[in-house]
Amino acid sequence: MSRALVRRLPSLIVPTALLGLATLACAPTSGTASPGGAGAATTQPTPAPAASHKDISVEIEGQVVTLVGGVAETAAAPGSATKMVTRYFGNEATGDLNGDGAADIAFLITRSGGGSGTFFYVVAALRTARGYTGTNAVLLGDRIAPQTTRIDGGELVVNYADRRPGEPMTTRPSVGVSKYLKVVGGRLQVVR
Repeated sequence: MSRALVRRLPSLIVPTALLGLATLACAPTSGTASPGGAGAATTQPTPAPAASHKDISVEIEGQVVTLVGGVAETAAAPGSATKMVTRYFGNEATGDLNGDGAADIAFLITRSGGGSGTFFYVVAALRTARGYTGTNAVLLGDRIAPQTTRIDGGELVVNYADRRPGEPMTTRPSVGVSKYLKVVGGRLQVVR
């Protein structure tokens, strides 16, 4: 490499890097960033309603996952061979969660992949005239022991057993927990 080119490298690299950043800033985006995650939030098209509550799309940790027959496999990270498996668990409850008079269905799903954890979430399939639309998933915990799920007066109540803070994951869940949720603007929110 000539000395003249070596002296000019800094003046060539900086504008090229800035051009690359400007291109990225103006490029269309897809996907959804995780709340509190790195990067700016982006949007995804709203999935069409599904005929079955086991075929809905749900938002888990900022990523839209579509269940097919109650199961979805996605890459753990872009380009990764490790798969995250999301699976319908059950514990269904039926009732109106969004005040439209239609019978919605809440249920638990599990998510695992690459490690020993099995993370439990609660989701809702909101009934519409065209089918079911999924909500965001709310994390309940890792390797919990689900008990009951019910809908009462528009409020979703999920009961399960968990471990005490600091207990190893090998300890059997023994502490009763109740999580109360409501649908607000199409999203599940913990209310107490």
